[in-house]
Amino acid sequence: MTGQSTGTGEYSDFVAVFRDRYEKLAGKLRGRVNHRPTDAIENMGGGSDAALIGMVSDIRSTASGHWLVELEDTNGTFPCLVMKDRPIADLVQQLLMDEVIAVEGTLADDAGILFVDSLYFPDVPRTHNPSTADRHVQAALISDVHVGSQEFMEDAWHRFTDWLHTPEAEHVEYLLIAGDMVEGVGIYPEQDKELDIIDIYDQYRAFSEYLKEVPADMEIRMIPGNHDAVRLAEPQPGFDEELRDIMSAHDAQVHSNPSLVTVEGVTVLMYHGVSLDEVIAELPDEEASYEEPHRAMYQLLKKRHVAPQYGGHTRLAPEDRDYLVMEEVPDVFHTGHVHKLGWGEYHNVVALNSGCWQAQTEFQKSVNIDPDAGFAPILDLDTLEMTVRKFS
Repeated sequence: MTGQSTGTGEYSDFVAVFRDRYEKLAGKLRGRVNHRPTDAIENMGGGSDAALIGMVSDIRSTASGHWLVELEDTNGTFPCLVMKDRPIADLVQQLLMDEVIAVEGTLADDAGILFVDSLYFPDVPRTHNPSTADRHVQAALISDVHVGSQEFMEDAWHRFTDWLHTPEAEHVEYLLIAGDMVEGVGIYPEQDKELDIIDIYDQYRAFSEYLKEVPADMEIRMIPGNHDAVRLAEPQPGFDEELRDIMSAHDAQVHSNPSLVTVEGVTVLMYHGVSLDEVIAELPDEEASYEEPHRAMYQLLKKRHVAPQYGGHTRLAPEDRDYLVMEEVPDVFHTGHVHKLGWGEYHNVVALNSGCWQAQTEFQKSVNIDPDAGFAPILDLDTLEMTVRKFS
C-alpha cells in the first residue's frame, strides 16, 4: 500500500475498512453456510434453523458458564449462544474481537437468540496446493536485525554473510527481511541507554554497510517493522525515498508491511508480526505462545487476517480498504517481531518466525524475553523444506 494511503481518521474511513473486511472474509464463508442477514433472522420463527456470518463484536460468559457471542453484519447484530458442553466450546476461546466467522444453529423458541451447533473460520483450505520453484534455488528468511543496538550481534552477522559467499550457499539467491532493520529511537523507556548509534539516519547508514556484505547478485526484499522509521500504525508503507537512498545496496526492493511478494513463483506473505503479541496474550497457551510463535501464526492463517483485533496493542490505520486481510493464500507466511525462532506447516502453508540478530537487552530481561538470535532459516523454494543455520 506504499503511496496508496488515503486514510484521514474520519468516521467514514473506519466504516469503509470494516465493511471491506467483512465483505472479503464473508465471501470466503458464504459457500459453507446458508447465510441470512441479521434483520432477516430477527423475522424468522422460533425453532428455525439459521446461519449467520458476522464480525465478533462481543464475547462474554454467562452465569451458567456458557458463551454468548455477539455477531455483527452490515444490517445489525445478533446474539449467539455456545453451550459449554458442546465440542465447539473450545473454539470460542480462540476468537478475537473484530474477526469474521460463520455460525449455524437453531433459534430459541422466542427467536431472540441463536443456539450454535457449528462454528467456521474463513481459514486456509485443507486442499491448498502450494506453488514451488521449477529449479533448485533457496531463500534466506530473516528479521529483526536491530543495527544501532549495543546488543546487535555483529560477529554473527559477519559469519552469516561470509557463509553466503561459500559454495555451500551457492543456491541462496534471495534474502527476505521481515522488518526492524535498525533499533530505532524512542521505542521503549530508557532505550537510549542501550543504543550504540544514537542518530536514526546513522543507524540506517550502518545497516546499509552491513547489507553490502551480502553477495552482490542476491535479490533482497524487505519490509519495515515497529522499530523502523515509518508510521507505527498498520498497514505500514515502505521506507521513504530518503531512507531508500541510504539503503540502496544491491538495489534492495522495499515493500509495505504486510506485503505478498512472489519469489520464483512462490508467494511469500511478509508481515513484521506486531499482532502476535496480542494473539499470544489473548489465546490459550496451547494455541499461541512465544516458545512456539508459528502456532500463533496458524491462528492468523485460520482467521485470514494478520491483525484482526482493533483498538488493542496493535495500532491499525483506517484506509479505504483493509490491506491486512489475507485475500490470497500464501505459500509461505514469514514474520518476525517476537525474536523467537519457530516454524511448521498449517494446511500446506509454511509458517516461519525467523528469530533475530540482537542479543538479550535489559528491557527484554525485564519482560522475560529470551531471544533466539543469530539464526538464518534457509528455505528451498523448489520443495519448501526448511534448514536453519546457526551463526551465533
